[in-house]
Amino acid sequence: MKTYTMNNGLTIPALGFGTYLSKDGDEVYNAVRKALEVGYRHIDTAAFYGNEESIGRAIKDSGIAREELYITTKLWNDAHGYEEAKAAFALSLEKLQLDYLDLYLIHWPNPAGIRDRWQAANADAWRAMEELVAEGKIRSIGVSNFMVHHMDELLKTATIVPAVNQIRLAPGVYQEEIVAYCREKNIVIEAWSPLGRGELFTHPTMLALAEKYGKTVAQVALAWSWAQGFLPLPKSVTDSRIVENLDFEDIALSEEDIAAITAITGVTGAYNPDEVNF
Repeated sequence: MKTYTMNNGLTIPALGFGTYLSKDGDEVYNAVRKALEVGYRHIDTAAFYGNEESIGRAIKDSGIAREELYITTKLWNDAHGYEEAKAAFALSLEKLQLDYLDLYLIHWPNPAGIRDRWQAANADAWRAMEELVAEGKIRSIGVSNFMVHHMDELLKTATIVPAVNQIRLAPGVYQEEIVAYCREKNIVIEAWSPLGRGELFTHPTMLALAEKYGKTVAQVALAWSWAQGFLPLPKSVTDSRIVENLDFEDIALSEEDIAAITAITGVTGAYNPDEVNF
C-alpha cells in the first residue's frame, strides 16, 4: 500500500477503509475483519458512528501487530471544548481497545449547538488534542469538513497545523477552494464517500470509463481520487466489494478522463458545515 507523507513528517496509508453506516455488532466487525484480511491497514471510524467497540474487537481479533495498523476516529459535536475533548478521546480509546490513536479528527467545525461560539470551542478542543499528541496518546491530529474560514480561525491559536482534512469529495463533487488551501499548507486531503451516494453507478460518464479501462465504476472513482492526490475512504460490508475496492492501483487515467470525471453533474454535493442541523 502506498503512503502519503503528512506535514508532521509521519506517513499515512493512501487508502482507508470507511465504516460510516456500518452497523455495530457483526456487520461492522465482519467487514473490518475482512478488510484487514485482504490488505487494508487504515481503518476510519468516529464516535458518532457508534461502532468503535466492534471495530476495536475486530482489530484485536485480527492478530495484526498494532504498529502495522493506522486507526482514525473523530471527536463528535457534543464534545467541543478542552475537558470535553479529553473525556471523549479517552472513551473512544477505551472502546477501540487501543493504547494510542494514529489520527484524531474534529468531526465538524460548526455544530448547531455551539454556532455562537464555535471558534473558541474548536480552539479549546484543539488545545486538548495538542496535549494528547505531546503525551504520546495521539500521533497526528486533524479536522473533518472544515472549510477555509474554519481553518483560518483554528490556525489563529493552534501550535500544530492539522495533518489531515477529511471532506466530501467524489467524481462530480470537487470542493475547489478548500482543496487548494490544503494543498498549499501540505494538509492531506481525505475523501469521505468517495464512491458517491449511488448516483455514480448509473452515470453514463462513469459507465463509459469503466468499460474503457476494463474496471468497475468504483475502481475508476478511486483511481480519480488518487490522480487528484486525495486519500479515499471507501466503505462496504460486502466481501467482494471490499476486495474489489483494493484493485485500482493499475488504472492510469488520462488527463482528459480525469477532467471529465471532475466535471460530472447530477451528483449529490457536500453539506454546508455552517448550516447542518446537528
